[in-house]
Amino acid sequence: MTAAPVVSFEHVSKSYTVQGRRFDALHDVSLEVPRGQIFGIVGYSGAGKSTLLRTVNALERPTSGRVVVDGREVSALRGKELYAARRRIGMVFQQFNLLSSRTVFGNVAYPLRLSGLSRDETVDRVEELLDFVGLSDKALEHPAKLSGGQKQRVGIARALANRPDVLISDEATSALDPQTTGEVLDLLRRVNDEYGVTILLVTHEMDVIRELADRVAVMQGGEVIETGSVYDLFADPRHPTSKRFVSSVLHHQATPGALDRIREVHTGRIVRLHVEDRESNDPFLSRIARTHGVDFNVVYGGISELQSRLFGDLTVELLGDDVSVDAAIADLRLTTTVTEVAAGA
Repeated sequence: MTAAPVVSFEHVSKSYTVQGRRFDALHDVSLEVPRGQIFGIVGYSGAGKSTLLRTVNALERPTSGRVVVDGREVSALRGKELYAARRRIGMVFQQFNLLSSRTVFGNVAYPLRLSGLSRDETVDRVEELLDFVGLSDKALEHPAKLSGGQKQRVGIARALANRPDVLISDEATSALDPQTTGEVLDLLRRVNDEYGVTILLVTHEMDVIRELADRVAVMQGGEVIETGSVYDLFADPRHPTSKRFVSSVLHHQATPGALDRIREVHTGRIVRLHVEDRESNDPFLSRIARTHGVDFNVVYGGISELQSRLFGDLTVELLGDDVSVDAAIADLRLTTTVTEVAAGA
């Protein structure tokens, strides 16, 4: 029996009226976030991803539809019930949102004091979290003396203070350099692994999705246009927007300009082979070329590994008479996906 999702968006729409004109930020979004997973939401600016994220803790309320967190309709809660629900939902911000007048210790302790935890329990919890994020030696520093990565570590520690079930991350790495981004992603993975916290993250960076997420939804114009496992999205994106996102970090397929340059050198027939999750050591390309008496050159492409599975695309030149090449292509289609690249394509 499949466990109930920890977060459910049920036909969620959100509209605003600006200067007498209606603007639809979200339109009929339905998604389920499995408990214990890291779920990414990716989209270009204005796609609606941050608006959707803010409905999880009712910072935004849907115009229609329901947002259910751990069995409770958060979008319908008010007052003390909403405050109690929000304590179970941690949030990490792009710009850190730390209190400049408080020390690192004070920033992490702040939500604990608001929740009424005793002084001794607060000290124990803060010390545990600062050790977890590697900032025990910075406890008495103020945020102004910290690097961007250290500030985000404080933000993560603060978000974990009340032992949330769900951690939501709104572009948490966008303001960081690549090395620091990697360190923060490693920390978020530890949060998921060691504390079992479900993480729902919004980003426009596909590298973040590739490195961290288990599942992903792609948004455009306030709608979800594709959703599935991260492997499936990267290995076989369906929507044009998804393909653009994937191609921004993977360069398995030759651009039209690259194909033109390839054709200046290679006069054979050009095909693109999609390779996905091969478990066999069968050298299918060499074997099929040998069987049908054709030669081949791999002229472009790449293979990547994601979630311990392989995928990629190879652009291959096939050399031989038309009958032999046709037979080789037909044989290849029994093994993998083949696209013949027409001249000028």
